[in-house]
Amino acid sequence: MISKKRAAVGAIILVLITTFLTFTVSNVVGLTLGDKVIISKQNYEYFKSIHKSYKKILSLKGFIEENYYKPVDVSKFEDGMIKGMFESLEDPYSVYMDKKEFSNFMEHTKGTYGGIGVIMTPGTDGFITVVAPIEDTPGERAGMKSGDKIIKVNDKEVTAEKLDEAVAMIKGKPGTKVNLTIMRPGKKEPFSVELRREEIRLKTVKSRMLEDGIGYIRITMFDEKTSDDFLKHLAKLEKKNIKGLIIDLRDNPGGLLSECVRIADRLLGEQVIVYTQDRTGHRKYEKSDKRHVDYPFVLLVNGGSASASEILSGAVKDTKSGTLIGTTTFGKGLVQQVKPLNDGTGFKLTTAQYFTPNGIYIHGKGIEPDIFIDLPEELKERVDLTDEEDVQLQKGISVLKQKIAKH
Repeated sequence: MISKKRAAVGAIILVLITTFLTFTVSNVVGLTLGDKVIISKQNYEYFKSIHKSYKKILSLKGFIEENYYKPVDVSKFEDGMIKGMFESLEDPYSVYMDKKEFSNFMEHTKGTYGGIGVIMTPGTDGFITVVAPIEDTPGERAGMKSGDKIIKVNDKEVTAEKLDEAVAMIKGKPGTKVNLTIMRPGKKEPFSVELRREEIRLKTVKSRMLEDGIGYIRITMFDEKTSDDFLKHLAKLEKKNIKGLIIDLRDNPGGLLSECVRIADRLLGEQVIVYTQDRTGHRKYEKSDKRHVDYPFVLLVNGGSASASEILSGAVKDTKSGTLIGTTTFGKGLVQQVKPLNDGTGFKLTTAQYFTPNGIYIHGKGIEPDIFIDLPEELKERVDLTDEEDVQLQKGISVLKQKIAKH
């Protein structure tokens, strides 16, 4: 007599031969049998470990859905759980971004966006403060000025505490309108101004001539167009036969490593610019070629000079190619990879550390300038310093004059 066990096995085999359906999910292969699935022992152990690792999350998710006092938007759970996973790394530079956040991040990196062309900062007085309107933008044409306080966007009150929300409201599709309520120092009453949004190109590089044949280039961040713009500005200055150059990296938070490397390659001789090292010890070197500028230059830095700004500063200091003037830099020696995901979300993850050409790790320490000079306290919050008031700039000019005399 055939045992019940063998009969059951025979029945299963017969059904599988005649009705089975094969499926694959993440390289897991199984066979469907009615409302059941047969998988290998290896895959079973895999799912078992997954359940063990995440059963608390699934249990809490179910409890929240059933017991929270209001209906729950389950679609937000996934983003929230993934954000928590990145936050558990306790690394402020590794973050998961939802669709809106990632879109804004990529827009910022590319250097173009729909808006009014005004650079804003959270003021110490709690108001959103205009640093400066960008040249030839709706903001400049509407007469917005440095020091203006934006107190409402489309009649909704905004504060420095929620700058990101206000910026998101001000940005928008080119051609659409936005209304700002502004409080201006010297005016008794706030006033409104209506602006039509345009596609704005964030100008990260500006240049001008200073006294005695000294050129000046300001780099506010390193986006996808920064190195091209830098080289164009530098070429214009060189046509005016500059004898020396000041590169202002103060309050430059960094940006794309590739853009920084391209600028360093134009300034420095044949040398290592920076090298990165991952957790396995693998190193990747970025180097410059023999071509370099043939006049002296200085870099202006401060506590807001971070990341890519420090890579350029470290390369200059280690090789004594130029002179660093200002205060100790921020101290960010980590490298992030940015990855978009198929659903429009994305993330940044710290994957390596970087070191200056001499192997110095500056994370948490920063780079000390060759010449330390700080702005007076009463001038640090000012956004409209004159060249004469800017003691760091004046020191740079003084140092360059001495170098030019010896050059």
